[in-house]
This record gives sequence, C-alpha cells and structure tokens, in this order.
Amino acid sequence: MPVSDQTPVFKSLPAIWLAAFFALMLAMLPAPAAAVTVSGLYSVEVPVSGSGPGALAQGYADGLARVFVRISGTREVLALDGVSALLADAESLLLSYQVLRGVNGESRLSMAFGAVGVNRALASVDAPVWGANRPLTLAWVAVEDRGVRELVTGDGESSNWSAAFARAARERGLPVALPSTEFNGNRELLSDIWGQFTGRVRRASEGVEHDVLALVRVSRSGGQWRAGWVFEGATLNSSEESVSADTREALANTLVNRWAELYADRYAVAAGEVGDLPQVDIVLRGVTSVSDYGKSSQVLEGLTPVVNVGASRVKGEQLTFTVAFSGELDQLKQYIALDSRFVPVEGEPQKTPRARSGAPTASEKPTQAQAETAQGASESTPEEGAEAGASEQAAYTYQPSPVDEEEAEQAFESLYQVLYYRWQPAPVIENDGGQ
Repeated sequence: MPVSDQTPVFKSLPAIWLAAFFALMLAMLPAPAAAVTVSGLYSVEVPVSGSGPGALAQGYADGLARVFVRISGTREVLALDGVSALLADAESLLLSYQVLRGVNGESRLSMAFGAVGVNRALASVDAPVWGANRPLTLAWVAVEDRGVRELVTGDGESSNWSAAFARAARERGLPVALPSTEFNGNRELLSDIWGQFTGRVRRASEGVEHDVLALVRVSRSGGQWRAGWVFEGATLNSSEESVSADTREALANTLVNRWAELYADRYAVAAGEVGDLPQVDIVLRGVTSVSDYGKSSQVLEGLTPVVNVGASRVKGEQLTFTVAFSGELDQLKQYIALDSRFVPVEGEPQKTPRARSGAPTASEKPTQAQAETAQGASESTPEEGAEAGASEQAAYTYQPSPVDEEEAEQAFESLYQVLYYRWQPAPVIENDGGQ
C-alpha cells in the first residue's frame, strides 16, 4: 500500500474496541526471533589532501561512493548512468562533516550523509536500496596453511584473519560474528567445517544469536588464497560458492563483498518501492493501557516531521508504531527527544564488542531551537584540531531488533533502523491547593 493511502490505525475507534484489538494481537503473536539493526551505515571516513574546497569536494564524492556501495549492496552501482552526477553533487546529501588531523599531519574527512536523501538518490538511478535491518552471519572459518588447520575466532584481536574479516564487514555494513576461542582445539568441529557438514556446527551454534550460518574453508595454493563456503538459513542458496585472491585482506574483502551482494539480492528494495515518504518503526515499551496508546500516539502525531502514525504490532506491554515522516530520520529523532515521556532505551547488548557508536548518546537531548535548525542543516564547521583517533571502527554498532518469526523477512526488507523507547507518562501536576 502506498504511504499516502495509509491512515492512522484506531484513530476513531471506541476504547472497548481498542482493548479487544490489543487482546487479539497478543493471542496471535508467534515466538520471538532476533534480527540486527545496523546503525551508522551512512557515515564514512576517507583520507583527503587538505581542507580546501577542492579537497573537500573530492572527499565528499569518495565518501558517498562508499556509502552507495554499502547501501545498494553492490559495487556495480558505481557504473550506473547518473551516478557520476550524484557524486559530483555529494555535498547536497551531507548532514555533517569534520576534518580530522592525525598525529603525523595527515587529514581525514569524517562524514554523515542523510539516509533518506541517499536512498532517494539511489532510487533515482534505478539502483536497489538495502535497509538497516540485516541478517547476522555466524561465520565458522577453518584456515589451512602449510598443512596446519586453525579456527578463526572473534576473541583474538591479534588474529590476522579475524581482523581482516572485521575490517571487510565494517566497510560493507555486514553483521558478521565469529565463534569464541572456547572452540579452539576441537578437531572434530574443525573437520566438519572443512568438510562443510552442518550438523555438529549447528549444535555448537545453539545459544549464539544469528540468522545465517556460514561454513567457510580457506586454503592456499601457490600464491593464491581460496575460500569456499556454504550457507544455512535465510533461504539462501546452500550450494558451495568460492572466491580467490592474492592476500588475506583481499580474500576477506572479496568474500564479504560477495556475501553482501547475495544478501542485497535477496533483501534489497527495488527503486520503485522506495517512495517519496519514508517510514520507520518505533517500538514503544511500557504501554499498559488504551490511555497509554492514545497519549503516545497523539504525541507522535503532533511532531512537525510526522505525516501519519499507525499501530502495527502489540506484544505484551510493547507497541510498535509505523510512522511516516518528512525530512531525515535524525530530525524525527530530535523532535521525539524533546518529549520526556519518550525515554530512549539504552544499554542494548552489542553484537560485536569492537564496534561502538560515534554518535552522541541517546540521553543527549537537543533544544527546540536545535531541532528546528536541523531541518535545514547540511554541514557542520570543520574541526581541524580534532584527533584522527576516531577511526571507522566507531562507524556503526549492531543492535538486537526483536521481531516475530513470521515478520523476520519483512524486517530485513525495511529501509530504516528501528527506534526503541520506553513510555513514561508525565507526572501529575498538582493544583494550587496541593491536591
């Protein structure tokens, strides 16, 4: 249904009907599943030759090109007609930027592009758009080098292979987890990974959140590395595929690039489905009554960027609103932050301990003037004295996104991250009599 045809659910229903609907929804809910929301997909950092207009323009284009690849899911997007013109006008899609100075004098340009603007730009050249809710792959990687096999784990920061896979996954915005070191030395498991037998690996993966299992065997022949893998889950092709490259880094990049293409091919939204009016799911916890629903819905409907609000799911005291809005998602979040009854849900467990958000914490609320100013902001003043220590390792985080089993596929096809809040009813203001 087009966004323009969607009207707010329940807006004129009697309270008794609302209560009946809530009860019916609760009875129909299937068992929960886990999905991963990747934030920071539209942020990027690139080297630049300086802070002059020409250097910045080139940096904007380089950064937007990398974001285009991350959001479309394929490097082929850069060859589409019209992309060169979009890159030449990359500054128009910027939300903010900083010029960072390293200790050795090198400069890097840190940028954040608008999600809505980038998605529309990709749709304008008929490119696919892959949203923020992405499958988490638990990768069991067995490497054979000079006759010795080892398991690649995610606990060892010094591992060349784990570091290479982490960097490649960050660049493509692909959630990839590696097993812990507790499985080191398990020769039977290592043998099954090499033989790509899923039974024992599936049992070892129980209790570890994932959407897809990947069994990968890496070997070297002469000057070439080769990786072959099979998938299990997410209705992907389970037959073996393989890639080759000259170095560890190149192999990790080629492998992750291929995985991103396969996932995007499965879950990316076609250009014609992007639409002019973006929508986002807002999960509100602590909704215990019809009155809570009515008040929270009224608050959202009254926000300047909001076009319409509909309640789509109920699960216990958790209500999911589907909100259509204008402008950028960050602007909507700033307006929501102005109302103390919407308390951001913090402390969600991270999917990877090495990733952390480079954005302000959810508790840092803007003033009304800041929220209104954000409507027209396109860039920030460069901070040339900043340290370059804020690397791309801080570019994005993985946040668990609980969804129903039957709705997992829909979650993966959503374009924008899910927003989580807890409803805190405003305190009663006493009258002059103190009653």
